[in-house]
Amino acid sequence: MSAPLVAIIGRPNVGKSTLFNRLCRSRKAIVGDEPGITRDRMFGEVDWKARTFRLVDTGGIVPDDDAIIPSNIFKQASHAIDESVAIIWVLDSRAGVTPLDEELGVLLRNTGKPVIIAANKVESKTVENEAGEFYKFGFEMSPISAEHGTGIGDLLDLVFEHLAFDNEVEEQKSNEIKLAIIGRPNVGKSSLLNQILGEERVIVSPIAGTTRDAIDTHLTVDGQDYLLIDTAGIRRKGKTNEMAEKLSVIMARKALERADVAIMIIDAVEGVTNLDANIAGYALDSGCSIILAVNKWDALEDKETNTIYEFERSLRMAMKFLDWAPIVTISALTGQRVKNILPLVAKANVARNLRIQTSMLNRFFEDAVTQPKGGAAVAPVKGGFSRLKIQFLTQAGLRPPLFILFTSGGKGGLHFSYLRYIENRLREEFDFFATPIRLVERHKTKKK
Repeated sequence: MSAPLVAIIGRPNVGKSTLFNRLCRSRKAIVGDEPGITRDRMFGEVDWKARTFRLVDTGGIVPDDDAIIPSNIFKQASHAIDESVAIIWVLDSRAGVTPLDEELGVLLRNTGKPVIIAANKVESKTVENEAGEFYKFGFEMSPISAEHGTGIGDLLDLVFEHLAFDNEVEEQKSNEIKLAIIGRPNVGKSSLLNQILGEERVIVSPIAGTTRDAIDTHLTVDGQDYLLIDTAGIRRKGKTNEMAEKLSVIMARKALERADVAIMIIDAVEGVTNLDANIAGYALDSGCSIILAVNKWDALEDKETNTIYEFERSLRMAMKFLDWAPIVTISALTGQRVKNILPLVAKANVARNLRIQTSMLNRFFEDAVTQPKGGAAVAPVKGGFSRLKIQFLTQAGLRPPLFILFTSGGKGGLHFSYLRYIENRLREEFDFFATPIRLVERHKTKKK
């Protein structure tokens, strides 16, 4: 049995995400004064009394709103309620009971699940006394201030009375692949995640920028564990006016920093843009293995037969630094070729964890670097040729693979073209599929 799940429920702007961050001791959820910032379900873990339970934060419930995103928020919140074993209902003590709270009270009573009211924004004795009216709903209540952290322990004590735990703490499997889905807004990231999961875990709508937070989802396919990270659409900082969109850029880059593999989605209809190249650069800088997924390919299938070759040529020209990244054409809407992605991800993860045996690396060094008679190679350096000798090559790290070239004699560093030559030969010899290779030069000078 996995750790029990507790849902945070409430109308917009009552402090659900602030409480989520407080309980999880993180800043995964975006918070701010703008109502409805949280739109998807967001999962985290809470440690209390040497036990761990899972927590899901939901968008503010607005049952009577017919707009696309609010209605989807209600749908997502309903999923969270169904999956949870207990519910934390966040209410605004300053605002008191509202008509929407009355509706939610009826909805929550009908679930038959334990409900604990978190009477939030209690920063004074007067407000705490006013929060007493929440007892009318017939649920247990704990006055808190999610922003300042007061009353959190009492709230957790009430929640724990309704949770059951395994005798052993379930540890995360070491072979889990952390997979980030990245791209600019509205290219189909959430649609792809839903196709991979086979359920509507993430809200999908035609409105650009619907996803604002990074959402973590666990998945097991063919015995392989994955942690899927769906990131907000990344935009240039200068062009993100809303606070939530600016934070999304930062959070998406943080998601890449903890990812093993990134699926970079490109819109087949709009083609490759400068922003696509910038986002892919973020993934490369973070050391992720990268798979280029060209989405909406079904919209181009009726065109000329050489469309795929033309598109790949333009993509490679725009992203010369990713000439090693595989390209897969998909349709996240219909599911076309989506099943091919996870096997590629697993293969990329194997490559980024590949450690070359010393004997094999020495043999590679002799074949690719040293001169025919066994002498040290004289390599080109920045600014021209010099008596710079490459003594040996060693692997110093994984995830991604890191190699160190030890050089001596001469001045300056190795020319980028020579480093590129070594990288290409390493790929040919050892098949570092979809994975960046780090090459570092260590220069030894003669002691006088």
